[in-house]
Amino acid sequence: MKPQATTTTLPLTSYQKFIIFILAITQFSVILDFMVMSPLGDMLMKSMDLQPRQFGIAVSAYAFSAGVSGLLTAGFADKFDLKKLLLFFYTGFVIATFFCGMAHTYPLLVTARIITGLFGGVIGSISMAIITDLFAPEQRGRVLGFVQMGFGASQVLGIPISLHIANLWGWQAPFLMVAALGAIIAACILFFMQSITGHLAIQRDRSAFRHLLHTVSQKQYRIGFTATALLSIGGFMMMPFSSAFAINNLGINTTQLEQLFMVAGIASLVIMPFIGRLSDKMDKFTIFTIASVWMMIMVVIYTNLSITPLWQVMILNVLMMMGIMSRMIPSTALATSLPEIQDRGAFMSINSSLQQIAGGVAAVVGGMIVTQQSKAHPLEHYNTLGWVVCGVTLLCIFMVYRVSVLVKQKAAARQQM
Repeated sequence: MKPQATTTTLPLTSYQKFIIFILAITQFSVILDFMVMSPLGDMLMKSMDLQPRQFGIAVSAYAFSAGVSGLLTAGFADKFDLKKLLLFFYTGFVIATFFCGMAHTYPLLVTARIITGLFGGVIGSISMAIITDLFAPEQRGRVLGFVQMGFGASQVLGIPISLHIANLWGWQAPFLMVAALGAIIAACILFFMQSITGHLAIQRDRSAFRHLLHTVSQKQYRIGFTATALLSIGGFMMMPFSSAFAINNLGINTTQLEQLFMVAGIASLVIMPFIGRLSDKMDKFTIFTIASVWMMIMVVIYTNLSITPLWQVMILNVLMMMGIMSRMIPSTALATSLPEIQDRGAFMSINSSLQQIAGGVAAVVGGMIVTQQSKAHPLEHYNTLGWVVCGVTLLCIFMVYRVSVLVKQKAAARQQM
């Protein structure tokens, strides 16, 4: 059966465009707060004399606490005004990020990252719930394409600027910068976003805990959760050690590292909207599969590099990012179509939690696989991570296929009603 192309495109209202902007810049700050740990990895490891295993724990501290927070709030996600929920957790995230910038020891840093994760880990799922409430399914590919441009924007603007000010004033400075930006964003949410309560009218009379158990008990939801966890493991394993690998194995200096992330970010800004529009017109699983196979090929090539000229590293990194980015939008669009409207908030919270927890496990496992004899030595066994990522990706393709089948069955049943 050939996939049917969408013949009409629903226009976006002015307020919807504002919501897209707010969610995108919110995602930008949250993603930057998490992503900046990777480019700062080499600086942090040398500044605090950390081994890869210890740095992996520092990265996973955010992920584990974010996962726990998501599970604790999952039963409540459908019970409140989504604007108030977003504002509460985002304000906590901003305050915690400020304390990350004030940390000067490894224990304080890990503690601050745990608190940041408790608040920041829920924001993505709240944003997804807002999107599913305010945008039709035919619009979500475009919306996700723009909102998830926060990932690319964090690399184009956030990470290079963060690296630059870190080189000038220390690794703590980027966190203070994110906290200042976050305070402005929180004010915009408070004063300009309208209440989002449409989902409250159809809620069943069920306690938060029973609502959580109900969501987890659904077999089709568990399939979606598994697919998300596998998708997260494939990305988190390599990411924390990417800057250390570039500097110590590929021969990239700190100035070139800024350029490397900027070029990859510009490529993401071009790719994400294109894939978003494509996901609204083509079969999402087909796009996901092609992107996954491409990513596996590039991961194997990239993780086996040694000293390499900067221009070659840039090209190979962009090609690898094409595969990684092109997987995110179709898989996310499929996941948002899986839950019923009364379960969306809980589903998104649990989904985000499992994503974070799986990422935390991946960071810890990655830190156990990768070793470094001293600060000046190359990372060892980074290529092993590449092969592990490929194996996980194959499992992920199978699980996303099952999600795709469920979504198509749900759409077909809705058309017959």
